[in-house]
Amino acid sequence: MNSPSPTSTSNNRWVIAIAAIFMQLALGSVYAWSVFLNPVIAAYHVTRLQANLTFSIVLLALGVTAGFGGYLNYRFGPRVIATAGGILYGIGVLLAAFVRPNLFLLYLTFGVIGGIGIGLGYIVALAMLIRWFPDRRGFITGLAVAGFGAGALITGPAAASLIKSVGLDNTFLYLGIVYLVIIVIVAQFFRTAPEGYAPAGWTPSVRQQANRSVRDYTFAEALRLPRWYVLWLILALNVTAGAALISVASPLAQKFTGVDAVTAALLVSVIGIFNGGGRLFWGWLSDGIGRPFTF
Repeated sequence: MNSPSPTSTSNNRWVIAIAAIFMQLALGSVYAWSVFLNPVIAAYHVTRLQANLTFSIVLLALGVTAGFGGYLNYRFGPRVIATAGGILYGIGVLLAAFVRPNLFLLYLTFGVIGGIGIGLGYIVALAMLIRWFPDRRGFITGLAVAGFGAGALITGPAAASLIKSVGLDNTFLYLGIVYLVIIVIVAQFFRTAPEGYAPAGWTPSVRQQANRSVRDYTFAEALRLPRWYVLWLILALNVTAGAALISVASPLAQKFTGVDAVTAALLVSVIGIFNGGGRLFWGWLSDGIGRPFTF
């Protein structure tokens, strides 16, 4: 078998990147949760705290799964793990259509199963694309997570309109099917970059060399590094602040401005635009000034 030429491989990496962005857009739809919050409260006859616990469970399941998702990606490859993530996320959302009025089952389906699916897909995209783009590590990381952050841009208005026209349960059903189909299809384009891959003609600049770690660390080794805990704390605070706003954006807009749910979903879209755009900008900037200065 002939090995692919450097040019064709470089072209293929952009196909992989586009596929990963589509997957991240589907997974990032979870950031439109606030559109579902009031309908869940009304349909399940629960408090805001009880309903919003669903979103907290999603984030917990996502974080825990992403913690070992990198190993699974290394063991089985990005196509298999992303496909599994898409199936789990799609099924988790789809099954949420059939659990009312049992709130615990909503936690289990949308929260646990869906969150595990998101965690698998999210980490696979990052791990895969970084290896395909050693020349643009910050930019491609920003592009991948921008897709996730911008997921609410599309899902917010779409979900609000669906809930208004077909109801909460059918909205879960339809969106679950859409997520499953999209992610499973685009995951088939995923590939692991060849060992030591570099684009043809690319030589790392002094800045790029400085940005790269001098070695790879195992998880056990990373736990002995103070900067690992600093980085973890930075990311934890960042996610906590963002999630606190995202989880209640639509109800807050309705309460303080008096707009209806469909109009409030536009606020969710605006948050999605800046959430995605900010991720892309900071990733791009980090390639120029370095990761520590960017943080």
